[in-house]
Amino acid sequence: MSADLHRVVLTGENPFIRLSASPDGDVTTNASFWRIIFSPAGPGHVLYMKSELTENKMRIYSDNIAMARWLQETVQGMLNAETADTSIPVTDAEFSKYGDFRDSWTERLESYDEEIELTWYNPGDPLLIHTEPGADGRAYGVCTVLVPMAGARLTRNGVEASGSPWPNERDGRPFSTCALAFSESWTEKR
Repeated sequence: MSADLHRVVLTGENPFIRLSASPDGDVTTNASFWRIIFSPAGPGHVLYMKSELTENKMRIYSDNIAMARWLQETVQGMLNAETADTSIPVTDAEFSKYGDFRDSWTERLESYDEEIELTWYNPGDPLLIHTEPGADGRAYGVCTVLVPMAGARLTRNGVEASGSPWPNERDGRPFSTCALAFSESWTEKR
């Protein structure tokens, strides 16, 4: 066993929901949730979300604005260029979770006038993914456990987003457009 030689820039969780009307259709809801345990900007939670529920505008909710901005400038901005725009306002929110990933898992946030719930259910077999910084032209590498979820829903103030998760493959294994990403650590070259 040997240590990874790259610099660890964050550790946490990054479950996501991508819904569409059909398997090849445009994504109608794209939600990237983070629970950060360790980062240069400290711990916290953040949700980057674009949906018909937000009038197709990117919204950001967090309990640590410095961490949310740091993620935009680094890993999250690399994963989705639309989230890299630091002029997007950040709404202050409180976060909670409940459930058991073996059945269903819910992340919940409350802001001044909004309540959002992201729920994943019907899990598949977990995958362990490990990529090096520089792979596929990405500045960051990742080691994560991904649990594909056949079912997912997102609600904002009690209204459910349209669309569905869809099955797909990742490295020849069954996957989904929605997944829980636990034990996630991102690295960069030293």
